[in-house]
Amino acid sequence: MIEIKNLVAEIEGKRILDGLNLTIHDGEVAAIMGPNGSGKSTLSYIIAGKEDYEILDGEVLLDGENVLEMEPSERAAAGVFLAFQYPLEIPGVATMTFLKAALNAQRRAREETELTTPEFMKAVQDAAGKLEIPRDMLKRALNVGFSGGEKKRMEILQMALLEPRFCILDETDSGLDIDALRVVSEGVNALRAPNRSFLVITHYQRLLQYIVPDTVHVMANGKIMRSGGKELAEELEANGYADYKAQEAA
Repeated sequence: MIEIKNLVAEIEGKRILDGLNLTIHDGEVAAIMGPNGSGKSTLSYIIAGKEDYEILDGEVLLDGENVLEMEPSERAAAGVFLAFQYPLEIPGVATMTFLKAALNAQRRAREETELTTPEFMKAVQDAAGKLEIPRDMLKRALNVGFSGGEKKRMEILQMALLEPRFCILDETDSGLDIDALRVVSEGVNALRAPNRSFLVITHYQRLLQYIVPDTVHVMANGKIMRSGGKELAEELEANGYADYKAQEAA
C-alpha cells in the first residue's frame, strides 16, 4: 500500500506540492487528473527520486517504509517504477544489454538469483510478444529512433520484466495513436494484480477508457481537491477544470 502524507515540496523557491494526501491500496488503480501546473508530474518525480526538488514536509510510505529516505536505486529495488511521459533515448546502449542489467541489478538488490541468459531471453521474448514489440526493436540502441508509441511499449516491457509493486504512469497516453494506446493499455492491464498498485497520471479521460481506474482524484494547487470513482473522469471530460482553476486563484 502507498500512503502519501502531507507532502510539501518546492523547486527554486516555488511551492509545487502543498500538503498532498493520497492512499492507494494494493491492487488498486488510482488516476490523477488536473490542469497543467497542478503538480501531477512533480509528484511522480518526487516518488521516484528525481533530484532538484526540496521536500519540506511529509512522507511517502510503501508498505510502511518512507521511500523519501531511500536512494533512487533503492526505491526501484523496493518496487517503485516510473514510466516517463517522454522516455529518454540512450545512444550506444543496446536495449537488451540495458534490460538485462536493470533486471539483474534489482534481483541482486533483493538477494534473488540472477537470471541466466537463456532465462532472460525467454522472459523478454514472452513479454515482447504480448506487447507486439518486433525483434528488430530489441536489437537497437535504447529508444533511439523509436516512435512515441514504440518508446511507451518499451517502458511497459521494462515494467513487465521488473514486476514492481507500485507503478507510476506519467501521461503514458501522450503522443500515442489509437492503436499504440490500445497495445500499451493491454500491457498495463495484463500486469494488474492483487499485490501491485498503479498511479495513472493523465489530462484526458480517453486513457481511462482503456485502463479503467478504481478511483479518480482531481489535483489542483499542489493537493488533492476531490476524489471519486471512474464517473468523475467522465465529469471532468465534460466540464473541464474551470472550477478547480477558480479554486486555485481564490
